Amino acid sequence: MTFEGYYGDQRTLLSYDVSGLARARAARVCHIVFGRVRKGADGKEILERGFIHRRGVVWIGQSVLVLPPRDAEELAGKLQTLNVRVASCPVGISMVGLRALRRPR
Repeated sequence: MTFEGYYGDQRTLLSYDVSGLARARAARVCHIVFGRVRKGADGKEILERGFIHRRGVVWIGQSVLVLPPRDAEELAGKLQTLNVRVASCPVGISMVGLRALRRPR
């Protein structure tokens, strides 16, 4: 949900859907999109950042993101390899509009 650093005019609206019955797959999708904290070999916590931590990515709501086109293509590819349904399209939205849609942390 970082606005700073991405000033391109083009953005992509991306929606994904994973069956609730596929719990392991759904958990993997959450790790890819939202990141996770895991323990390293030395016992220290390691933060693996997800797509929502990238510049210009905005989490709109459940399974819906607005991303720069390059990030949207990368995320769609990762999700599709997990057999997750993905739909995306280019959108024209201003920074003010994105701020209005952004979910609170």
